[in-house]
Amino acid sequence: MSLFDLDTVLGFLGDAHSRGVASALVTVCSVEGSSMRNPGTLMAVAEDGSFAGSLSGGCIENAVVTEALEVIQSGAPRIVRFGAGSPYLDIKLPCGGGLDLHFSLVADPAFVEACLASVKEREPFSITLGPGVLKHQSGWQDGRFDLANGAATFGYWPSPMLQIIGHGAGVEALARLARVMGCGVKVLTPDDRIIAELSDQQVKAQRLSRTDETGLIDSDPWTATIFLFHDHDWEIALMEAALEQPHFYIGAMGGRKAHAFRSEALLARGVSEKAIASIHAPIGLFHSSRDPQTLALSTLGEVIRAYEAAEFGDALG
Repeated sequence: MSLFDLDTVLGFLGDAHSRGVASALVTVCSVEGSSMRNPGTLMAVAEDGSFAGSLSGGCIENAVVTEALEVIQSGAPRIVRFGAGSPYLDIKLPCGGGLDLHFSLVADPAFVEACLASVKEREPFSITLGPGVLKHQSGWQDGRFDLANGAATFGYWPSPMLQIIGHGAGVEALARLARVMGCGVKVLTPDDRIIAELSDQQVKAQRLSRTDETGLIDSDPWTATIFLFHDHDWEIALMEAALEQPHFYIGAMGGRKAHAFRSEALLARGVSEKAIASIHAPIGLFHSSRDPQTLALSTLGEVIRAYEAAEFGDALG
């Protein structure tokens, strides 16, 4: 499931129910060959033909909507094959692959409410599909699909949260870009102007008054903490605290000399070499980014790559 689709799809279903509009949930259950989307990817369709999410590059969405409307009318779930091996000979995927899609009527608003609550609380959850079954379950479950019985279960992790700590235009650029891309964002900064600007855009921003104000740092296993300070003296105590909390990524702006300085300072505070080695510095997919927008793009790309590669099983304790 794309980390950028989950909130959108569930929000669409919630809005449909609030308007009294019937809807269907479409789930990618299996993929054969090359495909743009992975098992567990979701799409939502309303009875008026509107939809949220996507299952291909636009190759099958119209046909998916047609199938979903039939399920909304009949109330009966179904599994449909698209692409290779599909009975729809006129609908082909350019990649040559195939998709098995599960269609289910979303009849119980409690299902959507439970999913949205898990998203809001940043808790892993799973969705179970089957004949007459569309169920939210707390906690992550590995994806599985039983074609013969028309049943499947897929787990969903919380989306990445970017905890941006710093000052300067790079903080604003990264916060805006991350929010546009569907990530959670919170900012700690000594810059009142940044707080005012981001608060106007509904981004949570708090004032950082001291270099040792570590109590403001708060993260979970799906948090990336990013330090964007030109004055690296601001970082040390805050970075030590961030390294001690759950996270999947910590990165810091500055070149190799700056990182050597912070590494020595962290070592002097008793931070382990292993923890220091986990810091992404210089930050970003491509270094020497001079303007705020390029720095933001480079940083967010590295964060998303780290999120996609992370093994979150340990987070379940």
